Amino acid sequence: MGMLDLDFQKSLQNFDIGGERERMPEPLVKAFGVLKKAAATVNMTYGLDPTIGNAILQASDEVIQGKLLDHFPLVVWQTGSGTQTNMNVNEVISNRAIEILGGDLGSKKPVHPNDHVNMSQSSNDTFPTAMHVSAVVEINHRLIPALIKLRDAMQAKSDEFKNIIKIGRTHLQDATPLTLGQEFSGYVQQLTFGIERVQGTLPRLSYLAQGGTAVGTGLNTRKGFAENVAKEISTITGLPFLTAPNKFEALAAHDAIVEASGALNTVAVSLMKIANDIRFLGEYKRVMCLPDWSLAFVACHDSYRSL
Repeated sequence: MGMLDLDFQKSLQNFDIGGERERMPEPLVKAFGVLKKAAATVNMTYGLDPTIGNAILQASDEVIQGKLLDHFPLVVWQTGSGTQTNMNVNEVISNRAIEILGGDLGSKKPVHPNDHVNMSQSSNDTFPTAMHVSAVVEINHRLIPALIKLRDAMQAKSDEFKNIIKIGRTHLQDATPLTLGQEFSGYVQQLTFGIERVQGTLPRLSYLAQGGTAVGTGLNTRKGFAENVAKEISTITGLPFLTAPNKFEALAAHDAIVEASGALNTVAVSLMKIANDIRFLGEYKRVMCLPDWSLAFVACHDSYRSL
């Protein structure tokens, strides 16, 4: 399907850098699908032709499901507002909706990428919204479950090692004894704090810029549009989202993203520290036996030597 139009071609010419590894992340593209579906749903309550609106909903669902990912080849290098990706999404959804309705691809009839798919929206509020939606979805559905699984595995090891006494060390020198289980309990606590830190960023990430349009005033939107779009996004994702209390901040700053990045950085440092500790335990005096093929480490103790 030739889903890509003029704005997409301009971006390829103007930003001919990067490559496959620097394509716009898949979660962000899918978040745009969520946003466009929510906007079309709300716009139909304000008078958007249901035939056009429902075709947009179907096309947006295909974006969310990843069926149209081949039509989003743009890289992350583009203008600051992400206009090229917003238009990439508008054009793909418009053309797919046209195809669904039996029209000619590229005709912009009966579904126009700007007038219908991008109705009451701007790149300046859609891109920050998609960033927040994708971050919240990925944190809730992928990161937190993975951290909980790791934390629980460490807790199981802490329990398993509770009666194994080892020598503690300071500056690599022998110090006072503790149990290996106590040592692992420290890792459990690090991961627990990490989970809490990441979860603590979600309230700010859950505020959406949508409805601020170009500069935060909400020009060219209907009353209640911002609030209703946030509700629809919540319904589609099954996660709580709210319209940002101040659209000027939501458009002009990315403090919530920076805060989340800081929490992720702390988690990454914790994981590196834990990994280095376990590696050291496996090298120095062989406190831990670390199989090459598995993370199922065991204590180098008579009753724990074999896997």
